[in-house]
Amino acid sequence: MPHLLRALQARLPSLLADLEELVRAESPTADREASAACADAVAALGARLTGAKPEYLAEGGSVQLRWRFGAGDRVLLLGHCDTVWPLGTLASHPFTVAGGRVTGPGCFDMKAGLVQMFHALAVLDSLDGVTVLVTTDEEIGSPCSRELIETEARRVRAALVLEASGPGGALKTARKGVSAYDVRVVGRAAHAGLEPHRGINTTVELAHQVLAIGGLADPGRGTTVTPTVMASGATRNTVPDAGELQVDVRVATVAEQDRIDTAMRALRPVVAGARLELIGGPNRPPMPGTASAELFARAARIHEDLGLGTLHGIAVGGGSDGNLTAGVGTPTLDGLGAVGGGAHADDEHVSVEHLPQRSALLAELVRAQLTPGSKDRHG
Repeated sequence: MPHLLRALQARLPSLLADLEELVRAESPTADREASAACADAVAALGARLTGAKPEYLAEGGSVQLRWRFGAGDRVLLLGHCDTVWPLGTLASHPFTVAGGRVTGPGCFDMKAGLVQMFHALAVLDSLDGVTVLVTTDEEIGSPCSRELIETEARRVRAALVLEASGPGGALKTARKGVSAYDVRVVGRAAHAGLEPHRGINTTVELAHQVLAIGGLADPGRGTTVTPTVMASGATRNTVPDAGELQVDVRVATVAEQDRIDTAMRALRPVVAGARLELIGGPNRPPMPGTASAELFARAARIHEDLGLGTLHGIAVGGGSDGNLTAGVGTPTLDGLGAVGGGAHADDEHVSVEHLPQRSALLAELVRAQLTPGSKDRHG
């Protein structure tokens, strides 16, 4: 058995104890106090395992943690500690270890990835050239940390993202780009029984817009355009004078992202007198398979050498901060975190067996990136 894998398997009790501590530090993105407290727990974990304290960066009022070892210019390890779960979820979804599974809010997405990352770094002889960035706003699209992520990505030769793996432990080798829009409609209220003709009906206008927007999708190109949340009006007997529609867009190419954005901005009202307002746009660029190809090939060889069998890759529709690192031209490999399932769902879980295995894979991959002469975008 390879040395690093053996060393990390011996750390399994510590991996589980550290994961319990992070899961118990509930951290919904919208609760900045709770997220900051979880960031403190991550900072303490990282300091204990690497011997270095992080920098605290308050980007846009949201806490981000950065460790820089030496120049920190060879590889970026990227993760987040915020979750989608509201405070108090532990009461109904407690941290448990049973039947080879860990459960608890945020264990899979993505607190196990953070624990694996720091334990992987702890077994390496040198971290010179590594930068670690942990953010607290990824689940809402990284509005505060995006600029920092992109800046750090431009400094390094590769980005390794500790988001949870795909089905069966597959790494995420490509991601769709994400755009998000709010379509707001302004009309005019009137009594629905006495003089509906005096009103400008935003519900009717939204119905027209839903059909037009849904028609922008192109499944053949992997483009989905999905009208989601919609609201209009306040009472049954009043012509509604305000309405709003949310739209989720996923695309495989920048060209499609641009096409949809142009089409959304060209929307015009159908109901006479109605006014449209469009808010939003592209949030994350696509992460193409070319961004991960060489890194994945290296990871697959390491996986085989560790005696862990064949490693698979998968293209997914969900976005992550890996979209941002790939978007600035940095080779990026995603899904290096936990093996398990149920992200954002009641059955969220992590495979206990895979905690040390994925830590070993990451450790060897980081070591390979730090080795002089390793192939990267700079030569």
